[in-house]
Amino acid sequence: MRKIIAIGESVLDTIYSNNQPTRSFVGGRIANAAAILGTLGLPVALVSECCADRVGDIIIDYLTRHHVDVASIDRYTSGATAMSVIFNDGGKDTLVNYGVYPKERFDVVWPRIDEDDILVFGSLYAITEPQRKALFELVNYAAERKAIILYLPGFQHGINFHIAHVMPAILENLEVSDLVIAHERDLRDVYPGETAQQAYTNHVEFYCDNYLHIHPDLSVTRFDKGGKALTHPAIGMPTKHMLGWQAGFTAGVIYGLLKNEVTHANVHQLTRTAWVDIVTGAQAIASACANPDNCIDEALAARYAAELKH
Repeated sequence: MRKIIAIGESVLDTIYSNNQPTRSFVGGRIANAAAILGTLGLPVALVSECCADRVGDIIIDYLTRHHVDVASIDRYTSGATAMSVIFNDGGKDTLVNYGVYPKERFDVVWPRIDEDDILVFGSLYAITEPQRKALFELVNYAAERKAIILYLPGFQHGINFHIAHVMPAILENLEVSDLVIAHERDLRDVYPGETAQQAYTNHVEFYCDNYLHIHPDLSVTRFDKGGKALTHPAIGMPTKHMLGWQAGFTAGVIYGLLKNEVTHANVHQLTRTAWVDIVTGAQAIASACANPDNCIDEALAARYAAELKH
């Protein structure tokens, strides 16, 4: 069976309301997408890092319970696992990040990658050193092996740095990718002041001609070569559990690629019918994951898995 390799942060998020902790969960849309894919019965490995501490144990336990291969997660011993504290005050989130990393980072064991496997990567790992160097070597290797490459250019909102400093990395990521998926908030961070159409035409299309743009109302526009666009109406309504929705959408796109037997050879020649099935199917899975657990119900996941086998 074709494998899925996900590369992204391992972090524990904790939400505070009125200065009291209300909820903790594994953060990062890529880690959560891996958990959803594992629950769907698909072979998925997460390439990441977390300390061999109690917080890291919580993250590893969550992933293994959702059938994610964690052999490629670097469990460093000098430092502390990343945590993100989210203060929800009057509907506005304020972020405080913690975590102590060793000098030598991202010393991961590369998973096996074969032709037509699917690799998804993004977040801060994909644009900031020192972990980007090791990450991009793995991504390039996957491209050489003719895996399908999905890039999520977004990163945690509220991070303050000059986007111009990381733009060369973003362009390299776009160039190696077969499909780009971004929420409108991601777009505003990377290309401020530009519409989805402008960002695709001015920046994305030259490097990657398949782009899925998620609008705030959860409708999705697919752009392809020549700037042609097709918008899919929203399925479901935005909720406060948008991490689960976005992780579910990413997992749903990967599920759709497998269901439609999309390969490295034909990913840039898909019919409109195939894309409609992929996008609407991903929206449906995303809606099923927009819950406090940020994951899909196991009974529903079993039905999706059975459909894939047929």
